[in-house]
Amino acid sequence: MQEGIRVSIDGPVARITLNRPPLNVLTTAMLRDLAEAFDTAAADAEVRIVRLDAEGKVFCAGVDVADHAGEALPPMMDALVAFVDAVERVPMPTVSVVHGAALGGGCEVMLATDLCIASESASFGLPEIRLGVFAPPASVLLPRIVGERRALAMLLTGAAIRAAEAEGMGLVNQVFPSEGFDDAVDEWFERMLSLSGASLRHAKRAVLVARGKPVGEAHRDLVRSYLNELMKTEDAQEGIRSFLEKRPPEWKHR
Repeated sequence: MQEGIRVSIDGPVARITLNRPPLNVLTTAMLRDLAEAFDTAAADAEVRIVRLDAEGKVFCAGVDVADHAGEALPPMMDALVAFVDAVERVPMPTVSVVHGAALGGGCEVMLATDLCIASESASFGLPEIRLGVFAPPASVLLPRIVGERRALAMLLTGAAIRAAEAEGMGLVNQVFPSEGFDDAVDEWFERMLSLSGASLRHAKRAVLVARGKPVGEAHRDLVRSYLNELMKTEDAQEGIRSFLEKRPPEWKHR
């Protein structure tokens, strides 16, 4: 693992931190390490949520320009795609926590995760078009999140947007004030951790299974999953039982 990536797994939370301040510029090696870190988190039975954040005042200013040139470019692109694939494989929720700028590859890293929490000081942009190129992962992921027109506006202009605008268009799930941001984020994660880890995994998988399918086919697939898989978990049974008994649930996360 490179010095630019820090990984800590504390019970139910796997925390992956970009640790190359001040700009947390990514290298090809760091992208490979990020993929490995997400694979490690995915394989840990105790982990219920994966958090991606960054040290310093900037979330990530993108991928090192040196890795965009000559023979360095193909392996960098391979590493970037491998990272996106690794995040896609994670069965539990993945959450980016963004403060400062998330630009270029830094924005794409955020796009790969399921959810994003941001400080009001955060900004997001894909400036690749200004260098005469485009952003491959963002071209796939961004339209799925915000819709094609909004995605094209970011991809074709390269203009950065502030956190409030990003929240309004669905790019960011929640924005917290810069003052007290860390405490607000911790409280948000505590609320997530109060839920069943097993149910969170099933709910995430349901969205992925339904993606791109005709409505009827998706409904049929999810009903089968609901009846034959979800309802056989201890937590699904406990959730129904605790509601009927008017008491808080006691999750086993399985």
